[in-house]
Amino acid sequence: MLDALETEQADLRSGVTPWKAGLARPSGESLGADLRCEVAIIGAGITGAMLAEHLAARGHGVVLVDRERPGFGSTLASTAMLLWEIDKPLRELAFHYGFERAADIYRRSFKAVEGLRDLIIGLALPCAFYTRDSLYLAAAEVGPAELGEEHELRRRAGLPGAYLGHDLLLKTFGFDRAAALVSTGAAEADPLSLCHALLARAAQQGVRLVRDEAVAFDGTSNSAMVQLAGGRVIEAGHVVLATGYVMPDLVKSDLHSVFSSWALATLPQRPQALWPGRALVWEASETYAYCRTTSDGCIVLGGEDEAIADPDQREGLEAQKTEALRRKLAALLPAAVADVGHAWSGAFGQTVDGLPLIGRVPGQPRMLAAYGYGGNGITFSYLASRVIGSLIGGQEMPWFAHFAIDRPNPQRP
Repeated sequence: MLDALETEQADLRSGVTPWKAGLARPSGESLGADLRCEVAIIGAGITGAMLAEHLAARGHGVVLVDRERPGFGSTLASTAMLLWEIDKPLRELAFHYGFERAADIYRRSFKAVEGLRDLIIGLALPCAFYTRDSLYLAAAEVGPAELGEEHELRRRAGLPGAYLGHDLLLKTFGFDRAAALVSTGAAEADPLSLCHALLARAAQQGVRLVRDEAVAFDGTSNSAMVQLAGGRVIEAGHVVLATGYVMPDLVKSDLHSVFSSWALATLPQRPQALWPGRALVWEASETYAYCRTTSDGCIVLGGEDEAIADPDQREGLEAQKTEALRRKLAALLPAAVADVGHAWSGAFGQTVDGLPLIGRVPGQPRMLAAYGYGGNGITFSYLASRVIGSLIGGQEMPWFAHFAIDRPNPQRP
């Protein structure tokens, strides 16, 4: 019996982003007959593209299925701040999971950005990729004392970084905040170009792209089945769900919820209006603003997150949210000109512990999934590709349990 997927999928983004289409994508095909393959990946956004490239490089026969133009869903709404720092600070993760487990999670995230960098550079993927520092600013309920505690825990975990008091922060970066942590190991990219470059590489390795909608699945037998809207069926050794923030009913987790976020990109700035080193900047508060630059000197700033899943409601708030972001930009960077070149919004999945949902789908032995990336979208996409690649290859590591879909909710007794 096929387990139906909700076919009314929310519009994942609205507005216009500054990202550019990259290398030629593989042209999608319509199936004229049922198909058998080793791995079927549902979703050709950045996660699906990364999975396809990685699994093909490991020698698997891969079919990629998407109803949309690849990369033009959730991926296009990403601000592509490639941070290893997780939405939940190390001190909060340590409270829930203990220091050793929390420190291991943070180190895995750090290694994921490092691995992503090596992949992009090693394959010479054209995606406006630049390594950056990250700057974690005191904000709202998080002041110098809390940042000092976070810095000490990171030091114990072997993670890079330095604590900056107000005067040194203002002198070094020009931000008038009480304190900050500055760390190496982050990066930025154009997410659409990166997605298309990975898809082009995957196509070179034999990956097929099917343009159709997957409407139902069954992963309970010796092989998995995918029912397509066009009437054809794909039989696969494994099916991987990588459908952005649209989670099918068979993937159940009380850790996950859908939020909306808004972003803008300014017109190109004068060089003196930008902060030294163009670090990725984000605030140390529960609802934080975040910003980066683009290769042509625009400032990308996002935030104003709300627990909204309805696309019409999200789009209706766009003018109000864009103006709120302009005010935040003016307060954070008084020298910048807050003229908006692009404004957009998108849905994203987040979890109560800030960690992704990656691994086997409970009760579906032939199905795997990757969801709930929060603010670490592309970082966790890379992590998902490596974890799922290992699981399909028959290799399971104890640390995979950090991200298991059925892990207990730490906020419940």
